[in-house]
Amino acid sequence: MAEEKKKVKKTVAKKDTEAKKVVTKKATVKKTVKTEKKTPAKTAKKVASAVVTVTQTGSPIGRKPWQRATLIGLGLNKMNRTRTLEDTAAVRGMIDRVKHLIRVENAA
Repeated sequence: MAEEKKKVKKTVAKKDTEAKKVVTKKATVKKTVKTEKKTPAKTAKKVASAVVTVTQTGSPIGRKPWQRATLIGLGLNKMNRTRTLEDTAAVRGMIDRVKHLIRVENAA
């Protein structure tokens, strides 16, 4: 009796993984359709905008959780990591919240 139950559980687990594979394949098809719709003119505008280089100088250990989350939002998670970001109002606001943990350089 116990052997039959084990067999049933194994077959159910196999069916679940097959279903996950099908969902994953559908998701990748949707992503490719979305990327094909982008026009080159829109991406060229983003490249031409100003950028800011941000380097993490302080550790988030012992800081408030929102400060750690802000560093992660900026793409920083270890000391001395550097990211080049678009100079937008949202990024400037994030920089202002953790200015004591980072160094900012304006790149031309």
